[in-house]
Amino acid sequence: MINGEPTDNDLAIGSKGSFRLKIKTTGKAAHSAYPEQGESAIEKLLDILEDVRHTRFPSDEFFGETTVNIGVIEGGVAFNVIPPKAEAGLLIRLTTKREPIESALQSLLRGRGEIEVLSCSEPVKMLSVDGFEQKTVRFTTDIPYLTNWGQPLLLGPGSILVAHTKDEFVLKKDLETAVGLYVNLVKKLLSASNT
Repeated sequence: MINGEPTDNDLAIGSKGSFRLKIKTTGKAAHSAYPEQGESAIEKLLDILEDVRHTRFPSDEFFGETTVNIGVIEGGVAFNVIPPKAEAGLLIRLTTKREPIESALQSLLRGRGEIEVLSCSEPVKMLSVDGFEQKTVRFTTDIPYLTNWGQPLLLGPGSILVAHTKDEFVLKKDLETAVGLYVNLVKKLLSASNT
């Protein structure tokens, strides 16, 4: 199975995993003129996120560094109310299994909040084929969910650097190059299976 996600027409031999989660905090609502009567869920969340930002998570020689994106922060009810709830959405690019990362997060929470796991796919090593430019990519693909389709390969035109942007594009010449690469890849795989 060849996944055609954008790899700059290089054959990806590995891709990082992704761990999507929310960190949720609770507090006690109060009038902002009397903050001592409440407890700010947002301030708790900010303290936790500061700890997340300064945590060095496990890395891997093949996949590289584990990275964290704090993508969404929500909380509060009004400017004049001590916020009773807050949450942050994180996406962690995994280079190891999920367990050590989740354990590290639980340790830094220290009872100040809770984790809601949304989804997880662990890093994947893929087939290496001679004769192709090869690299490990830092994004996650659908490959972990397509295991019944055979040995996964990842090669596609375009750059991940413009994916999910308003100016996302793939050059026509890169599409044409990809067709030739797919043909060569199939030929190499067929000749290897016949030996």
